Amino acid sequence: MPHSWDPQRYLTYADERGRPFVDLLSRVAAAAPAVVVDLGCGPGNLTRLLVERWPRAVVSGLDSSPEMIAAARSTEPRAAFEVADLREWTPEPGSVDVLVSNATLQWVPGHLELLPTLLRAVRPGGWLAFQVPANFDQPSHTLRAELADLPPYDEHTRGIASPASHDAAVYLGALSVLGCDVDAWETTYLHVLTGDDPVFTWVSGTGARPTLEALPPDLRTDFERDFKQRLRAAYPTRAGRVVLPFRRVFVVAQAPA
Repeated sequence: MPHSWDPQRYLTYADERGRPFVDLLSRVAAAAPAVVVDLGCGPGNLTRLLVERWPRAVVSGLDSSPEMIAAARSTEPRAAFEVADLREWTPEPGSVDVLVSNATLQWVPGHLELLPTLLRAVRPGGWLAFQVPANFDQPSHTLRAELADLPPYDEHTRGIASPASHDAAVYLGALSVLGCDVDAWETTYLHVLTGDDPVFTWVSGTGARPTLEALPPDLRTDFERDFKQRLRAAYPTRAGRVVLPFRRVFVVAQAPA
């Protein structure tokens, strides 16, 4: 079931969402790449970091969301952006020096099988780097799924997009078999959030968005009320702050020379 993205909602916690991207890039040892591609570039605020790090490179970004690409084009005019599904992306083999994907592959069913295709786009000795959320067992996801399975919501939420990822060791194994030198690790961030229902604000811009868009307006209002109530109990406010633990998996692979 298709859904749209809201760049402004997504950017509500831009600093917190951007930190994993910075941590990922810190382990990419490309000195002077000529071609850099950002798969799932979103609103382009992080693609800008690629342009700034490698100013001589041709930097491009792809995203399946027209809304995100429109925002990206206004955010970073030095990069080229295109609306495209990464599953259908067909660059020349070995044409990319650095291929980056930040918090995108979790939305691609069976993305582990896509890794050989992505790696073929990378030149010998080039870099494939990605990070994916790995917190799908946490209340921010499980409470949404449990509520969506209840009537009257369930008849509208069957078959919605559901993100998923693997442990770091799985990605390491898959890329090592392909001859890559792989650095894979995980980090749990403790995001300290403020404001009214901050965890709902966070998830409504990402993981919960397909569920919310699948509901008609009247049921969406009821769902949001019930979901917020459950999230408040799972993530209590203390001294005006809410702590959101967020586990992420990182992979930096250098293609065989």
